[in-house]
Amino acid sequence: MSTAVLVAAVVGGGVLLLMRRLFPVQKAAKLLRFPAGTMRGKTVIVTGANSGIGKALAGELLKLQARVVMACRDRRSAEEAAKDLKKEAGPEQGEVVIKHLDLASLRSVRRFCEEIQQEESKIDVLINNAGIYQCPYMKTEDGFEMQLGVNHLGHFLLTHLLLDRLKASAPSRIVVVSSKLYKYGQINFDDLNSESNYNKSFCYSQSKLANLLFTLELARQLDGTGVTVNALTPGIVRTKLGRHVQIPFLAKPLFYLASLVFFKSPLEGAQTPLYLACSPEVQGVTGKCFANCEEEELLAKATDDRAAKKLWDVSRRMVGLAD
Repeated sequence: MSTAVLVAAVVGGGVLLLMRRLFPVQKAAKLLRFPAGTMRGKTVIVTGANSGIGKALAGELLKLQARVVMACRDRRSAEEAAKDLKKEAGPEQGEVVIKHLDLASLRSVRRFCEEIQQEESKIDVLINNAGIYQCPYMKTEDGFEMQLGVNHLGHFLLTHLLLDRLKASAPSRIVVVSSKLYKYGQINFDDLNSESNYNKSFCYSQSKLANLLFTLELARQLDGTGVTVNALTPGIVRTKLGRHVQIPFLAKPLFYLASLVFFKSPLEGAQTPLYLACSPEVQGVTGKCFANCEEEELLAKATDDRAAKKLWDVSRRMVGLAD
């Protein structure tokens, strides 16, 4: 028994040491406090609002009395999440609207936008939060590599189809959730769908770099319209995003314990998108990236104007928006 305990202690210590090297303890997220009613009368669309950062963010917006449109692929999960959020929001809360949106289907994106145009007189904030992480090689309904299709192209089309309503609602905001893993990606214009070679880590990083380049070019295109767009990197957060990552069965308990120490909670991860959606401090600020509610300096490849414009043009053709 003593030998088993010793082995477990050594292995556990090794795992914790490895986790500390891979995931340094993050700066504690200060939970934001806005005056009650800050978002009263404002309509906010949050993609992927049924779990993780999106759910926590929707809950905070509801407490601030926003009309929150939960745009989710799984309607049942969204309904359960909405019940939880309403229960936690207290008596003075906003309104929740649940809408089906599958970002892996351009048909679904178009249908969602048609419904929003018909039912919502204005959009004050659009938060592109939903994502998929390091999944096995799959294609979307339209034939795109899944991570590029959901994380970039689905949101690209969504944003374009809602731009007129956002402009009419100005001053309005667009918030794009990226990731620090963009640093390990490149935009492979010769094989955007990774058909010749698929590396799930690279493809995720490519999609997150695409988010930043999209933000850069969109800010340029929207100059003078009263619509701002900013991106953010939330850090490492305990969510279901990593469901496709294979962890050895015996290591799962240790990984879970380590995640409690080294990862942010969904609520902590939601602070920066909440800041970008609500704070008067960023009114008029556009084309930037934030982390922990502060402007973040990006690598040169994420601020490359030529690459951003090229990706913009290619993306328009891929989603059927090109002239």
